[in-house]
Amino acid sequence: MTAPQSPASAPLDQPLYGASFGDAIRRFFKKYSDFTGRASRSEYWWFFLFAIIVAAVYEILLLSLGTVGNGGRGLGPIGWILIVVYIVWVLAILVPSLALSWRRLHDANFPGPFFFLGFIPFVGGIILLVFYLLPAKPEGARFDRR
Repeated sequence: MTAPQSPASAPLDQPLYGASFGDAIRRFFKKYSDFTGRASRSEYWWFFLFAIIVAAVYEILLLSLGTVGNGGRGLGPIGWILIVVYIVWVLAILVPSLALSWRRLHDANFPGPFFFLGFIPFVGGIILLVFYLLPAKPEGARFDRR
């Protein structure tokens, strides 16, 4: 296993092994639409956790405030605002999430288009999960910028 690097010692075109939660989120947004290079497991899974936390907070807010202003019957104005904000959030992270997935596949020495295996019914998601969990392979450096 590779020793953790400091964020200053890992250029953006290289994976940051042992990334902290904050480092992974910062790198996610700095490499917004970069499909080249690699992403370490820690970069990928820290952002995945961040996205789950954001979704959970959104759900809690929607369940607790969604019907305010409508007497508890259906969505009120705050609920609609929350839905619009969440849709904007999902659209804002769509491309960088896809790019991060491609870079994670590169780190495990798979081509990025393997992402589309996820569309295979029943087993596609499992296949991708296994690929995302695999350790880094030195051969994945072939996907780095030259």
